[in-house]
Amino acid sequence: MTNKWELRPKFSDVYEYTVRPLPFPRTGGRGPNGRIWNHKRAGGHKRRFRMIDWQRAKLEQREDLLEKVDKILYDPNRSARIALVAGGETKRYIIATANMKEGDIIRSSARLSKTAVRASEGDAYPVGSLPIGSIVNCIEKFPGDGAYFARSAGVTAQLVRKGEEQCVLRLPSKREIIVSPLCQAVLGRVSNVDHNKRVIGKAGRNRWLGFRPNSGRWHRKDGRFGRKIRPLKPPRVYSVKVKPSAPVYKMTLS
Repeated sequence: MTNKWELRPKFSDVYEYTVRPLPFPRTGGRGPNGRIWNHKRAGGHKRRFRMIDWQRAKLEQREDLLEKVDKILYDPNRSARIALVAGGETKRYIIATANMKEGDIIRSSARLSKTAVRASEGDAYPVGSLPIGSIVNCIEKFPGDGAYFARSAGVTAQLVRKGEEQCVLRLPSKREIIVSPLCQAVLGRVSNVDHNKRVIGKAGRNRWLGFRPNSGRWHRKDGRFGRKIRPLKPPRVYSVKVKPSAPVYKMTLS
């Protein structure tokens, strides 16, 4: 079954890319009809939106792209830190890795090599070019679609097995996925490793973040109604890209 959010156009496909922070209006959890679609959302501090370039190297790119890390910045719209990198005549935002610093030179390659490459943290290569056991993040679901897996703060994935036509990676949830060797991934761990250790401290800080309090009617299920320990699900294969279906219009007589 196709996810409805996968059929929506990407933000970068609709608007021209820019590194200028853009206005980011808050909806308060309400949809275009004025009704609440998402609960526990209201208020919060004003934010600016930074467009992240999720595709490190283009598929048709022949030579490796070298970029210099200009700044490591805080992004209010995501848990990880972002990096402003410059290469040639262009600048863009990418997800920063844990040990990335200002002044580092990072490499982005789309070429699939027969032998394993020796890459440093922050470099982006196709997963088929990396040695088995590599710790990666920002993995593509399909070649050329941009990073889809392992993008949150402190998250890593591991390359378990690889072949000529498919590669197996283990996600932080212990679920394994099978993707094409041409799918790109970034070496290392996502920045802001201690994000899950932060202490909110008071209810007001959650309101700054835009979260409203609970209604008080939710109770955790425990005992025989609680969480079950189940075996891991089989690996999920991403080999054929699902094309968005055309909208169906139904005509009725009234």
